[in-house]
Amino acid sequence: MRNIALKLMYNGTAYHGWQVQKTVSSVCETMEKGLSNVCGGNVKLVGCGRTDAGVHAERYIANFHTESRIPVERLPFAINTHTPEDIVVREALEVAEDFNAILSCQKKEYTYRIYNSRIKNPFYVNRAYFYPKHLDEEVMDRAARAFEGTHDFRAVRSVGTETKTTVRTVHYCRVSRSGDLLELKVCADGFLYNMVRAITGTVLYAAEGKLTPEDIPEILASGDRSLAGPTVPPGGLYMTRLWYEDERLNE
Repeated sequence: MRNIALKLMYNGTAYHGWQVQKTVSSVCETMEKGLSNVCGGNVKLVGCGRTDAGVHAERYIANFHTESRIPVERLPFAINTHTPEDIVVREALEVAEDFNAILSCQKKEYTYRIYNSRIKNPFYVNRAYFYPKHLDEEVMDRAARAFEGTHDFRAVRSVGTETKTTVRTVHYCRVSRSGDLLELKVCADGFLYNMVRAITGTVLYAAEGKLTPEDIPEILASGDRSLAGPTVPPGGLYMTRLWYEDERLNE
């Protein structure tokens, strides 16, 4: 029995997130069907984390166990012929027996993209949040940095998946601009349900003058979701980087 790790990327617009669900299409279910056709028998994938409906992944790691002897270098092409065009396997690697895509992951980076222009761009539909009023990226960056460190992040999560603790460590949270495109990048040891989208909404509130960057520590300390900004739409969110002990998975 081999343990195979897959490096994936996907456009999540057509899917209700990564996780298999009973009545709607998910990335994991779609991948498992393709893998079963390639490897024979039922294949169960373990993903590096949940992504919500409509969220994308430029980098994603999943693993599965199989008795199939297909060489790893041939697996991406074989799998990609059995999956839709909006999901792509970039590489397959044989990994240690005890490797688990989610439990072995040390930290993750998400990027939220905002198209900040008076005129819409059709190529960013469902791929960036259109915001027509000019945003001050310096104010946004100051607000974003207020989320760095170890905190209880209850104030920026939606009620959903239960967790043992709502304390997380954010290694960095920064905002940058390139032309009309703004990016909020946040790296943490783990994320709560809708946490990045709520952080982004709070950073936008700071840019709109509805709160100041200096208010954010107090908002976090309160644990009160109503004091933070809104949960922004999913189409602007991407999983963009992952860290593992196996360096091959970080490339």
